[in-house]
Amino acid sequence: MNNYEHRKARKNIIITDVDGKPASGRQVIVKLENHKFLFGWGAFDVLAYTDADTDEKKELFAPRAKKWEELFNYGTLPFYWGQYEPSEGDVRQDRMMKCVDRIVKDGAKVKGHPLCWHTVCADWLLKYSDEEIMQKQLDRITREVSAFKGKVGLWDVINETVIMPDFDRYDNAVTRLCRHYGRIPLIKSVFAAAKAADPHAVLLINDFNTSEAYAHVIEECLEAGVPIDAIGIQSHQHQGYWGAEKLENVLRRFERFGLPIHFTENTLISGKPMPPEIVDLNDFQPESWDSLPEYEEQQKNQLEEMYRILFAHPLVEAVTGWDLTDGGWLNAPSGILRRDGSPKPSYEMLKGLIKKEWSTEYSAVTDDNGCFELCGFKGEYSVTVDGRKYTLMNNGNDIEEGLQLSER
Repeated sequence: MNNYEHRKARKNIIITDVDGKPASGRQVIVKLENHKFLFGWGAFDVLAYTDADTDEKKELFAPRAKKWEELFNYGTLPFYWGQYEPSEGDVRQDRMMKCVDRIVKDGAKVKGHPLCWHTVCADWLLKYSDEEIMQKQLDRITREVSAFKGKVGLWDVINETVIMPDFDRYDNAVTRLCRHYGRIPLIKSVFAAAKAADPHAVLLINDFNTSEAYAHVIEECLEAGVPIDAIGIQSHQHQGYWGAEKLENVLRRFERFGLPIHFTENTLISGKPMPPEIVDLNDFQPESWDSLPEYEEQQKNQLEEMYRILFAHPLVEAVTGWDLTDGGWLNAPSGILRRDGSPKPSYEMLKGLIKKEWSTEYSAVTDDNGCFELCGFKGEYSVTVDGRKYTLMNNGNDIEEGLQLSER
């Protein structure tokens, strides 16, 4: 049985009247408004909506964006260099800022993904020397992190470093850097640039390789003083669900560092699994890959087991699904919405966990000292007293004792 008590906290709230006297016997309503835990999903449909330039596109993506906003408090947005700056100097900052502003206005958090990666890299970099590429890479990090400071508070600084120096499917600037400078010096340089641009940002290293090879990279990074704030774990399970045993083994492998763990890219499909002989998932992109009712039920059950295990682990701070809607990456039935935008059982299951089972809402009455106890899942709360709403912000910390709300 999973234990979620570490996700909860208590706080004594004192209500006073306008004269500063205890407001005793008052009915209060307590409600969790925003989880401390980051329940995330790729916000690509939200970006498509804010970027829509026709009524047809707006009509297509508006319901999807709404479904995203109804459920999640954390979104990943694509900062792939080759798409964000397709030709040198053509920076797509305005379109991204528009989407970020929409997401954060209601209190959700945003992560940028990624700042340095050998895939979807900018081809125009290849005309430069390694030294020039390195400077442009660091400048690119400084530019993006500085521009979105205060809005994008988390970054996948570097992606998939285990394979990076050996990646040979095509030439790219970042693999050149990794070979020229070495893996750890490159990681240290890009993290330093991100840290300098926003000292308060949460900086992640991220990888699909969950073996000891990745653990060894992290160990080397920490020994070299790389300021890793969280370990990113990818789990694209197109070839079948990992299962509880593998999931727990992965958690044990990386919990030894004592760092927060983020499951950054999670995929569980609701169709026939990808053939097991496929090594690189990108090599399997069929024209038709349907979501099927029996697999939708399986997706729901597997996703629920996975979320319960991760939410119960004290070091896990965030879980992010990837495609919200079927037909995204690899044309897979990987979403929790079907291609027509209708919710699958997995969407409704997550809604039940996040908004009901793992949420808090109740009534209380203040005692003779105007005090009542707030007890529930960690996060931001509203407290309504006689119809007037107050907001309690935990700012990422545990709920503290003794906050006083005055009716003024």
